[in-house]
Amino acid sequence: MKRVLALLALVWPGAALAHGGASDLLGTSTWTYDPWIVTPLYLSGTLYLIGTIRLWRHAGSGRGIGYGQAACFWLAWLAMASALVSPLHWLGERLFTAHMIEHGILMILAAPLLALSRPMGGIAWGLPARLRPAFGSLTRSVSRSRAWLFLTDPFIAAVLHGAAIWAWHMPFLYNLVLENVTMHRLQHLSFFLTALLFWWALLQARPRQRSYGIAVFVLFATMLHTGILGILLTLSRQVWYPSQAAFAAEWGLTPLEDQQLAGLVMWVPMGLIYTAAALLIAARWIAESGRRPAWAAGALLHSR
Repeated sequence: MKRVLALLALVWPGAALAHGGASDLLGTSTWTYDPWIVTPLYLSGTLYLIGTIRLWRHAGSGRGIGYGQAACFWLAWLAMASALVSPLHWLGERLFTAHMIEHGILMILAAPLLALSRPMGGIAWGLPARLRPAFGSLTRSVSRSRAWLFLTDPFIAAVLHGAAIWAWHMPFLYNLVLENVTMHRLQHLSFFLTALLFWWALLQARPRQRSYGIAVFVLFATMLHTGILGILLTLSRQVWYPSQAAFAAEWGLTPLEDQQLAGLVMWVPMGLIYTAAALLIAARWIAESGRRPAWAAGALLHSR
């Protein structure tokens, strides 16, 4: 119960401010202005906004880019901004629990929403007219390349994403991340890009490549192995990342309690999201299977 209350203190501003060292949490100094983060974030948002307006003026509102796609893009954009620019990023450098929440937002919220939005069309329309043909040609060639087809195979994408998660949580690499800004950027980039490949493979792959059964299996497998990592972090009696432990006391936690809370975040909430996604895909699979006999009968009558 003590750990649960501590977790609530982290995510509830009024409670968090009661701890020493938290008085700066809502200040302007805790927002991230790193150009390596801010520049691609704002550039992509600006291009997508301009592109959506241009396309809808040309083709009509909701055409080319659906309202649902636009909503998914902006929800993904806001999720990335909350993880990488807001004070959560500052807090994640001081508390392992906040760092885990930050990673979860990138991998299981922003990445699937961005995959559902299919943003390249909007970004293309945001470019100057003379650059659009070249950009479109580039994206088409990439989407048809053997490398892209290989990387977006559900099993390959799941293995790459799982490898990134486990590798970066090994003590040697994770402690290095906390001491080196470049490694920290690389960690976030690899988490997000492999998660984007993972969700793209499950949600946007071509029909002949995608199988509902494979998607359900891959999601449950990912839930299982990330849950195991979360359990190891939660039940461990040793602190894995000493460099992350320096600020835990300022928030009323021991370093081990901070690690255990982070493990619980990976184990329970993240695991539930993977499970929910698998169940939704399974429900769609069952629904489409139930409609197939009607289609087959219609095709048979039509052929006669």
